[in-house]
Amino acid sequence: MHHADDGPLARQLKGYRLATAEILYRMPDHPSLLQTFVWQHYDIAPDYPELRRFLAFWAERIEGELFSVRVGRAEIVTPGRYARVAGVWRLH
Repeated sequence: MHHADDGPLARQLKGYRLATAEILYRMPDHPSLLQTFVWQHYDIAPDYPELRRFLAFWAERIEGELFSVRVGRAEIVTPGRYARVAGVWRLH
């Protein structure tokens, strides 16, 4: 578990990586329909304790039976990326 004063870099240096989970769940009123929820948090692979805590919370407190969970994560600490933009659109 991380402390409130740990920023993203401090957590990454402790082995945490940004994990993203695509969670499919059944709509409570229409169980034949699936809905997508995207969860993103710093976590540690391969056990993903933060994600497991969230899924346990979901199963206990949130309507909507879990159908599937797919997880991806960033592998290494990387600097921010810079991309040159060819133009800007202004909407009034």
